[in-house]
Amino acid sequence: MSLTTNLPPRTGDQYTIEHGRYRAVITELGATLRVLTCDSVDVTVPLGANDIVGCCEGQLLIPFPNRVAGGRYGFDGVDYQLPINEPDRDNAIHGFAKDQYWRLERLDECEATLSWRMPPAPYYPFDLLVTVTYTLDDDGLHILVRAHNHSDHAAPWALAMHPWIANGLDGYGDEIDAQNAQCTLEIGAATHVQVDDDLIPVGTEPVDGTKFDFRTPRALDEQPYDDALTDVRHDMSGNATATLTRPDGRRVAVGGDATITSFQICTGTGFPAAIRPAGVAVEPQTAYANAFNTGIDLIRIEPAQTSETRMFIGMLD
Repeated sequence: MSLTTNLPPRTGDQYTIEHGRYRAVITELGATLRVLTCDSVDVTVPLGANDIVGCCEGQLLIPFPNRVAGGRYGFDGVDYQLPINEPDRDNAIHGFAKDQYWRLERLDECEATLSWRMPPAPYYPFDLLVTVTYTLDDDGLHILVRAHNHSDHAAPWALAMHPWIANGLDGYGDEIDAQNAQCTLEIGAATHVQVDDDLIPVGTEPVDGTKFDFRTPRALDEQPYDDALTDVRHDMSGNATATLTRPDGRRVAVGGDATITSFQICTGTGFPAAIRPAGVAVEPQTAYANAFNTGIDLIRIEPAQTSETRMFIGMLD
């Protein structure tokens, strides 16, 4: 019997969930959100089941989002060297779990739960078991990420989700800039994170009077953006929300619970045309870049303890 008979897609098994107006497809590889639609309209930029994910579309970034400078960090008196997967800037970027196959734990009509355990590795020797549950309901997609520490010592932890919100115009290459400029973004965030040439934070500044002040809706007509915004406002329910209004008038809300302390915004300006998504990345994060070194908003998971983060994506109209 041929080993190539009935192979699944390269992103592994595909898990489809549906509820009302919404449909989502999650892949075995990386527990990636490959498709999210509302009334058959793309909410996020879709991926094919065999596509290479060039810009982290729909991926979970764990156990750290964004970058660790030089891939080096220290924790509880021990120094570690992460693999460098952004060689042009000599950084480690976006964690490990997005490139690994996850295990399906549960699947029903409107919900899917997958799990991943950090394999033994000298650069991150912490025994974390991570589960993600994707649930569709009337207001969209809800994402619950839980990380349980099975180690006998504490573990450093941060996460983000990396959805590219579709702008509805399906442009290609540089024309996406003009299309994104027709979008407006609103985020209740008071502080912009300043970075060096390697996109490592070097300080912060108030957003007042800058192109980063999205506390009221602002057009994305001062690109490029590849920036973190922090000191976010949480509502009475404890949620922080970013709202992207598209040229077609549809409004997409992205956010999360009290553990979300920042948003990374990326318009993809200057990205290679062949991989550039036709939209805007709006990423809820528990910590921004280089948290493994700065400790800013870094979560410490003690032995036998669990860290939990809830996020969401949905159409407001």
